[in-house]
Amino acid sequence: MSESSLAELLRSRGLRLTAQRQLILQAVLDLGHATPEQVHTAVREVAAGVNITTIYRTLELLERLGLVTHTHLSHGSPTYHAAGEHQHIHLVCRDCGAIDEIDPELLAPLAGRLAAERGFQVDIGHVALFGVCGNCAGAVAPPAAGITGATGPSGPSGPSGPSGPAAVGGRRPAADENGERK
Repeated sequence: MSESSLAELLRSRGLRLTAQRQLILQAVLDLGHATPEQVHTAVREVAAGVNITTIYRTLELLERLGLVTHTHLSHGSPTYHAAGEHQHIHLVCRDCGAIDEIDPELLAPLAGRLAAERGFQVDIGHVALFGVCGNCAGAVAPPAAGITGATGPSGPSGPSGPSGPAAVGGRRPAADENGERK
């Protein structure tokens, strides 16, 4: 978005274009997907006096204006990206933290079914699927099909077996009793 069109949008809402607002929007555009903390780090390289509260408030304003949107890609802070981007589904690797994007058409059958059966409209911009990326999955052999103990704490292909973390230097974090990675 050009500086003049951003200024016009803000003026139409009774607001003014400040250097901080412009820097924060530019940081989101430059970073692609960024948490408020990452935006803060980028903005402070240019304007050291901008505090984290200003970042959060400005991101909320930019979202109300329809310039950015957010999704939750972890238990921490939301991740912001430009609203003008095509809608996409986020794939988040629980092992390395990598974020990838896929076309929302992959969820179209599910979204259609939810709309038809429950009247529920899926907000694709907020969809994040968690799992293990191809790079991390390649580091550990998948459990053998049909073996029920393959992911348990014992057995030949469990975490202490030949294909578990010990076999690859402990790269995959342990899971708690709910299957969440620690």
